[in-house]
Amino acid sequence: MNRDKWTLLLLRNEGDEVQQLTIPIRTLRLLAAGAAVGVMAALFVFVLAGVRGVDTAKNIQLERQNQTLSSELERLQTQVAVLEEEVNHLAERDSEVRLLAGLDAIDPEVRQVGVGGPGSPTLEEHPLFQLDEDLGKEAFAAAYDLNALQRRAHLLRESLAEAADSLEAHRDLLESTPSILPADGRVTSGFASAREHPIHHEARPHHGLDISAPRGTPIMAAARGTVVFSGRRAGYGLVVELDHGFGYRTLYGHASELLVNVGEAVSRGDAIARVGSSGTATSPHLHYEIHVGGRPVNPTDYVLTGAIP
Repeated sequence: MNRDKWTLLLLRNEGDEVQQLTIPIRTLRLLAAGAAVGVMAALFVFVLAGVRGVDTAKNIQLERQNQTLSSELERLQTQVAVLEEEVNHLAERDSEVRLLAGLDAIDPEVRQVGVGGPGSPTLEEHPLFQLDEDLGKEAFAAAYDLNALQRRAHLLRESLAEAADSLEAHRDLLESTPSILPADGRVTSGFASAREHPIHHEARPHHGLDISAPRGTPIMAAARGTVVFSGRRAGYGLVVELDHGFGYRTLYGHASELLVNVGEAVSRGDAIARVGSSGTATSPHLHYEIHVGGRPVNPTDYVLTGAIP
């Protein structure tokens, strides 16, 4: 056998003539090499197609993720806008409440509670900015606005708490300030540094109001307070004295009947006694005094016109 060639005997059927095919080894080697190159090329194309398919799938997935992220950012921006409107409304209400509470309004610059300055995050530091500049800018702006709203909300919470405390103190003061005529009757004698006493017929100070009313007419507490005296006192007859706090005390004299005891808490309008003429009195009436800081004051300065509960 010639080693430089390969001879192939080909027989189609049993009775047919044998055909001989001689192929040089060099040709076979070239054919084998070509086949190998073809197989390698096919494998490369197949792998490349697979890689491109994976990349395409990843790109589609990333695009979907970006769309989802964009939708979430848009929703967040809408919520931030709604929240900002609510905070602005609360800021207006806060100014009104502070006015009612007797507090100064918060300075507009302070109310804005600026965000920024040294140490604050920057756009370039935002993780999303490294992946997508446009989405990063939107996310950074939304986070910035949300941070500012959180600071403003915290300021408003503290401001409203301060106003609530002030209103509570004002409410206590108002409830403890004598402000009504304690009996349904007619004022027959006013507050005076000196007046002629109806019995002793000499000039004496009159530190209260005399309110003429039928015997048994209810005498009402002029404000919220605590009973500190309920009994008989020289000249005043049967007396109830109330301590209202804030330096206020009231006295109700010449009663025919006492309805409260020492230590009892009363509210404005509660019946504490009944009109009479006990003590130094010529007819049924209520002698009513107000003391502020231990000194008698004119009750008419504390009585709202026609204020009877």
